[in-house]
Amino acid sequence: MLIHEVLVVGGGLAGLMAALTAAPKADVAILSKIYPTRSHSGAAQGGFNAALGEDDSVEAHIFDTVKGSDYLGDQDAIEVLCSEGPEVILELERMGVPWTRTADGRVAQRSLGGAGFPRACFAADFSGHVVLHTLYEQVLKRGLKIYPEWHLVALLVEGGQVAGALVYDLPRARLEVIRCKVVILATGGYGRAFAKTTNAHANTGDGMAIAYRAGAVLSDMEFVQFHPTTLYGTNILISEAARGEGGYLRNINGDRFMAQYAPQKMELAPRDVVSRAIFKEIKEGRGINDQYVHLDLTHLGEGLVAERLPQVRDLSMRYAGVDPAKAPMPIEPAQHYSMGGVRTDTWGMTSLPGLLAAGEVANVSVHGANRLGGNSLLETVVFGRRAGLKAAELARQEAWPALSQTTVNRARQSLVAILDGGEQGVTEDTTFAIRREMTGIMTGQVGVFRVGHELEDAVKGLERLKERYGRLKPPGGRQPYNYALMDYLEVGYLLDLCEIIARGALRRTESRGAHYRLDYPRRDDENWLCHTFARCGEKGPEFSAGPVKITRYAPQERGY
Repeated sequence: MLIHEVLVVGGGLAGLMAALTAAPKADVAILSKIYPTRSHSGAAQGGFNAALGEDDSVEAHIFDTVKGSDYLGDQDAIEVLCSEGPEVILELERMGVPWTRTADGRVAQRSLGGAGFPRACFAADFSGHVVLHTLYEQVLKRGLKIYPEWHLVALLVEGGQVAGALVYDLPRARLEVIRCKVVILATGGYGRAFAKTTNAHANTGDGMAIAYRAGAVLSDMEFVQFHPTTLYGTNILISEAARGEGGYLRNINGDRFMAQYAPQKMELAPRDVVSRAIFKEIKEGRGINDQYVHLDLTHLGEGLVAERLPQVRDLSMRYAGVDPAKAPMPIEPAQHYSMGGVRTDTWGMTSLPGLLAAGEVANVSVHGANRLGGNSLLETVVFGRRAGLKAAELARQEAWPALSQTTVNRARQSLVAILDGGEQGVTEDTTFAIRREMTGIMTGQVGVFRVGHELEDAVKGLERLKERYGRLKPPGGRQPYNYALMDYLEVGYLLDLCEIIARGALRRTESRGAHYRLDYPRRDDENWLCHTFARCGEKGPEFSAGPVKITRYAPQERGY
């Protein structure tokens, strides 16, 4: 048995920020299913929003975020995000983040969708990458303990309190128990629930599903963000920075079609608006080959593309065979981000004592029904830091929670049975087949446009897949690096989350932000200005409504 006061699960931006913040006052360890510098945070390109400009203000950032959330964001949490943003950006600068600079030496900022001012602080177009590596350097400098390629498989809950974690050491093929006072989940999203996604293969929603099974509340899972610009066919992300620097979206006729959908913001309208516009253009026959539209950077000039968008250019040339400085890129929307997650307060505390969460795995509800570009990266560092502060405080003040051998044995037995492959089960079916059908259902029926009868079919289809999954013979074996075993566990996590997403989408009979119902195309504040809470019941998810915190901005019509 291993012992640490604070266990941070996840080695991306939120996890590293939480660990660094807690470390001076607590014994902290980081557990990561992949090597931390390979975390999906490194794929983020556009920037970190913060009101640093002379004409900008924290109040303007708050309003843009509330409006972007389609008024489902909790305004107290949004105020924390926007108020602490400038301070955290400067803290990252002191750590050594090489922000792109203006001619007079200040941190450069660019416009991203839904923002009233250029407020995204960036490092060319690999902002997440450089901040991730800077934080990791600080972790190494401070000598924090890291368990790379260790998987969280269960939270150990004793008397309603998290008292530790059951983890799997993949290289050594061993189950381990880690005792702790506090667990901070920073495990990211679940993009691999969809066939078309910008997310890494590791993004399988482990933390959300494990917390849900342990008794934590999930919130607003029906709100799934689709990024408007991914390379057609591969769905590799083409950063919003490309539009922030002045890129145009064009249909088969060469028209800048966003003039029809968001005449004021054009290509820099919020992502839900732009994604729906692209799908509509394609559906109505104005797409190229009826499959995609073009993102045109050719008017920006080769020098600007090389300086500000080097990664965008490299990705397009490598994976689409197109130099964006010379020809338009073929793009289509794909799943990108989860607005929903484990419900937390503004300090990262969940409904389960001893469990905190930060980053994409969490739902503190700064994004509401739709996230603005640049706010998720800011969320990771602002609320990662706050979770670290709270975890250190709890580690100092709280006694060690009880953890009985009975609780440990109960958790171990279910995993040992899987490790040993089980004695019964269907061998003709496969996790691959189940995953392929699951992602097809989610992309085809729970995507950008949703309609009641398709959501009903999706729920039924997912129920059948869960039944098939329950009959599978687990791919056991105690050999090191048993990735078939990990895939089996991850598909189980994804099936749980897909059911919550689909049922939540069917339940919410309105259109708001990223959730667009063709059969209920209007926002309904009278009935649906509320969060969707989901708890794990004996027969599946149990839903309830939670209040939205409105402090200064009453809901109004959202237009761009």
